[in-house]
Amino acid sequence: MPHPTDFTRKPIAGAGIGLRSQHVAQILSEQPAVPWFEILTDNHFATGGIIPTQLQAIRTSYPLTMHSVGMSLGSVDPLNWDYIKQIKQLAEEFEASWISEHICFTSFSNQYSHDLLPLPYTEEALGHLVDRICQVQEFLGQRILMENASRYVSYTHSTISEGEFVAAMAQRADCDLLLDVNNAYVNQFNHDVSVQQLLKDLPLERVREVHLAGFEDRGRFLLDAHNNPISAPVLELYRQTMALIPDTPTLIEWDNDIPELEVLMAEAQRAENAAQQASKGQHL
Repeated sequence: MPHPTDFTRKPIAGAGIGLRSQHVAQILSEQPAVPWFEILTDNHFATGGIIPTQLQAIRTSYPLTMHSVGMSLGSVDPLNWDYIKQIKQLAEEFEASWISEHICFTSFSNQYSHDLLPLPYTEEALGHLVDRICQVQEFLGQRILMENASRYVSYTHSTISEGEFVAAMAQRADCDLLLDVNNAYVNQFNHDVSVQQLLKDLPLERVREVHLAGFEDRGRFLLDAHNNPISAPVLELYRQTMALIPDTPTLIEWDNDIPELEVLMAEAQRAENAAQQASKGQHL
């Protein structure tokens, strides 16, 4: 199917922030200098939270993107078309610039996990994932962005690296990528894999968005908890990444122990500063 290669919605640029209900009233009253917001799609399918009229008001002043966690594209369960139809309706109603999901599965036998479960990096899993991405993109009428997920287990029967798997997925499905730098760093620590090799393997020209977040150090492993400021090594890795993909929009994720809006804006400014240093060839 033909996929649009440019986005006809409001342009997305700079370091945006994940939109959370705690900050909506302040955003509407103060109109802070945030270049764009990302909404967690699944939060808008039930009553409560950010009501549609509030989201419409924000959408008139700020570009929006949508980030989903429930497509379960790597699952062997049938695709949940009711869920995907809701995503399409939401994207059209609020003029989302793009839709993103994760390289994972979240359901098995119609039982849903509260975490993003990793896939084995095999040809069988790759073919299955590509087929389901293509089906979803055909229905939505646009490319989706697929994000590298954090992992706490690995599969002994994986036959290729994460980077090779993601690169083949993007090429075969003709989808775009969301590169989560924090997830890449967490996986490097947890599994002793090379982030630098991941960056070499990925088709960076397909990366439309970058995610940054703060992990929680559990000693033996790092937890992608989205509840802390961006760590210094992740910010340095981000600077290195932005030297390879300058001007790529970046999103600050903070989903637990959510602080004041000013804290998130300060994190976005840290990202902006690092991206500017990358463009000048400077280290942090």
